[in-house]
Amino acid sequence: MKRVVVLLALALFAAPLFAQEAEAETAGGAPVWKYFAAALAVGISCVAGGIAVGQIGSAAMGAMSENPELSGKAIPYAGLAEGICLWGFLVALLILIL
Repeated sequence: MKRVVVLLALALFAAPLFAQEAEAETAGGAPVWKYFAAALAVGISCVAGGIAVGQIGSAAMGAMSENPELSGKAIPYAGLAEGICLWGFLVALLILIL
């Protein structure tokens, strides 16, 4: 399984290195890597945020089943985990703007 992941990652990252230099820029003159980096920033942060919210939600439901008064204390933690996605989006915007 690890070999497949490593080969897939190499194929994704090494393929653009062999492209012709004329194709390295888009119609607007911005490098293709700029858009690739922005997509990675959003994608990785949203996947990580989803994993975090899933684990926090599971733990919060378990805690609320034992003590219903804890329901209000779990909401800020879920909000903090969702903030990871927001930061990824902001980083992507900064990459695209600058």
